[in-house]
Amino acid sequence: MEALIKRHLNRMQTVKLDFVRSMMDEIDWNDRLLMIKGQKGVGKTTLMTQRILQEFGPTNTTDVLYASLDNIYFSTHSLLDFIERFHAQGGKYLFLDEVHKYKGWSLEIKNAYDEFEDMHIVLSGSSLINLIEGEADLSRRCITYTMQGLSFREYLRMFHQKDFRKRTLQEILTDGNSLCAEVNAQLRPLPLFAEYLRYGYYPFLKEGQNNYYLRIENIVNTIIEVELPQLKKLDVGNIRKVKSLLGILSSGVPYTVDTVKLSSMAEMSRNTLLQYLQNLSEARLIQLLYSDVTNVKRLQKPDKIYLENTNMLHALATTKVNEGTEREVFFINQLSAAHVVEYSKTSADFTIDHLYTIEVGGRSKDGKQIAGVANSFIASADEEYVLGNKIPLWLFGFLY
Repeated sequence: MEALIKRHLNRMQTVKLDFVRSMMDEIDWNDRLLMIKGQKGVGKTTLMTQRILQEFGPTNTTDVLYASLDNIYFSTHSLLDFIERFHAQGGKYLFLDEVHKYKGWSLEIKNAYDEFEDMHIVLSGSSLINLIEGEADLSRRCITYTMQGLSFREYLRMFHQKDFRKRTLQEILTDGNSLCAEVNAQLRPLPLFAEYLRYGYYPFLKEGQNNYYLRIENIVNTIIEVELPQLKKLDVGNIRKVKSLLGILSSGVPYTVDTVKLSSMAEMSRNTLLQYLQNLSEARLIQLLYSDVTNVKRLQKPDKIYLENTNMLHALATTKVNEGTEREVFFINQLSAAHVVEYSKTSADFTIDHLYTIEVGGRSKDGKQIAGVANSFIASADEEYVLGNKIPLWLFGFLY
């Protein structure tokens, strides 16, 4: 255990508070058990260690301790024994990273939760973790938060030191020009938005652009080669087929789904195809869109398929990325964090929260697709200000 304490202290020396994600204030840290899920690389570990530094300082290991469950310590010590020892020494706050890498973690966390009522435990792990499917059902005990990569707003703050408050969708649709004026007074949004679409989603951009896309590829490979077999029982013999499927989607998104054609191209049955699409969606590698979310049935064919974010689109694409695809991927990614996004039943692109109809495009979009449709808007990639019902696309990057 002493080795874990040393690692905690060493890590605290490297933590910085110059940029803290807005998610920090959205989490109720008073809950006894909470989980932060998300794709590898979005900043879960940083958020946890920043919370420790803010609340407990850099040297306190009596009350609080951070540990990653992929540490070699846990190959010879049980998680429950570690928690018992820490509690016996007066510890009350545990931050446990990479929990999905420890076999049987859910049962031991459940036992610790039930036994030590004064203990607060923060977990982080893969997007694929399902609190119901583990050895112990933690769904009634654990509050779950899902972490995304940087929004455009957060990117501007982290990399360009421009701090703007987040806005609601209602504010953007009804009073967008006040934000446009505020932003344009400090910077030119369109060039920076173009940068963000290529390089701004993952915080590890701080470490430079040279290997940025390679790191994204490594994240994708880890999810497919390690996390899917471990957490979704993916047959390792099908890893090549899943990569092939993702490659097909990367070159063709937004992919209008023809299950017969797609299953043939990916060399798998229709049911296997639909199951793997669900797995890739849960892993936050792709986004599945349906025209009626409330009535989606298990293994139902989606209406459209997109990659999860624009940086991944650029990293995986084997041909030049289509501008229209890039815009739509951004829009879905930013909206889906807190809103219901559906493939529109009209001639427009999307329906949001069963209320708003949004067509995504460039300056040439004239509104024909949404003519006569109530609560309809154009999300335009080429505008700096709101013009009638034409909203700058980058404004939707201020939702979180």
